Amino acid sequence: MNSKSLFKTLVFGFILFLIVFGSSCRKDFDFKMATNGLEFSKDTVFLDTVFTNIGSSTYTLKVYNQEDEDVLIPFIGLEKGEESNYRLNVDGLAGKTFNDIPLLAKDSLFIFIETTFDITTVGETEFLYTDAIQFQTGGNTQQVELITLVRDAIFLYPQRLPNGMKESIVLGEDLDGNEIRVEGFYLDDDELSFTREKPYVIYGYATAKSGNTLTFDAGTRVFFHKNSGILIEENAQLFINGALSEDQEVLENAVIFEGDRLQPEFAEVPGQWGTIWLLPGSTGHQIEHLILKNATVGLLVDGTENDDTPTLTLNNSQLFNSSNSNLWARTANINATNTVLGNAGSASFYANLGGQYDFKHCTIANYWTNGFRSFPALLIDNFILFQDGSSIASDLVKANFSNCIIDGNKNLELLLVNNEINAFNFAFLNCSIQFNDINNDFVDNPFYDFSDTNFYENSVQNIMTKFIDARNNRFQLNEDSEAIDRGNIGVANQVPIDLQGNSRTASPDLGAYEFILQN
Repeated sequence: MNSKSLFKTLVFGFILFLIVFGSSCRKDFDFKMATNGLEFSKDTVFLDTVFTNIGSSTYTLKVYNQEDEDVLIPFIGLEKGEESNYRLNVDGLAGKTFNDIPLLAKDSLFIFIETTFDITTVGETEFLYTDAIQFQTGGNTQQVELITLVRDAIFLYPQRLPNGMKESIVLGEDLDGNEIRVEGFYLDDDELSFTREKPYVIYGYATAKSGNTLTFDAGTRVFFHKNSGILIEENAQLFINGALSEDQEVLENAVIFEGDRLQPEFAEVPGQWGTIWLLPGSTGHQIEHLILKNATVGLLVDGTENDDTPTLTLNNSQLFNSSNSNLWARTANINATNTVLGNAGSASFYANLGGQYDFKHCTIANYWTNGFRSFPALLIDNFILFQDGSSIASDLVKANFSNCIIDGNKNLELLLVNNEINAFNFAFLNCSIQFNDINNDFVDNPFYDFSDTNFYENSVQNIMTKFIDARNNRFQLNEDSEAIDRGNIGVANQVPIDLQGNSRTASPDLGAYEFILQN
């Protein structure tokens, strides 16, 4: 390197040194003690509902310095100090109390908040736990309130085995003879009766083994963790005994199944848990006033071919917001009344591989908006075709729908798929069916000849059903709905009371709800 290049290098290095040294000695990053008030993104942080001994989600509070100078906050901490059941993370530091926290001018810092609470320490089943985050600035103290509703619950989950694995349930074998298992456990005899005294939280698949009867009393609440649900084995039975209250309030005495994420943002998120699976060989199940939401498959019902005993009697229930189907029946025998099968990522009701179905005053409507949906609200077939070209089939002995609504936000909300070998019997009496064949794909298919009274008697297509709020699964009729007064009186006399306890025998409407004019 020549002397000229060396000189330039030394000069550049000296200038760089001055820049670095000068910046390290600047006084404008000195922090003064905060004396004026801070500002906050909220004055109260609601951590929503948590179950005892289960950690909450993480909630966020932002703290703003609106001054033109950098400040030092002398103290940030929980009012209850180290005894608090809340946990904080302030600007990357975890703890419950903090000193001398810097905050730049016109800047903000994040405080993250979590809690875990053991409700047994207060001896109650529901408890409102509170605390506050305090901020000391000079001689002033500001605070942000923290509020959490803590609920006691009964937790059911698989035990860990000596080999470190969790308990599992064998569902059968795959094509290669390997066992198909799901993480789950058998319910003990003293766990077969669910009551409304406390909510239940289930991890894995709670299983009623052969010979057992699993019952749910009116008002029972069950919360399922991810990949969890209920299995009913061969020769076991399920009884869900929800009811209306005297003032016709549906929610109070209904049995409710949903996911265990209790934050408001998860209230309508589909696919949070697995399914209620009624396995082959189990019959005589009865469900009354069940609200089932946010599952992967709501009810998965496996029947037995040519079994005239109803696999399932389903009354006065609402199944909606499943990421797959709300009701998936395979060669099943199902009687249903006053039931809503609402929005789903696939078919609202999939009657698969034949079976026997008798639905009266049901609303099968799919206004799914969470993504693309390729299946109609109601899909009926009598065979399954596998990827290798093989298939299995079973007779569709009957699929009768009376005074029902089949509707949705697609042009075609009914699909009938027949292998032309096995029986395929269906009939719609006084039904409303959304079927707008704009491409004339089915014009020559006799199954969609809506003038054929062997299939469609007094049924109508593409009317304005006008639900109150279909996207949010509120399928009560508006006063200008064309489904009003279209029901068959003979059918209505068999189901004289609607889903909300209203009489429908005078001039019945279609679907699960009778329109009642409000004063």
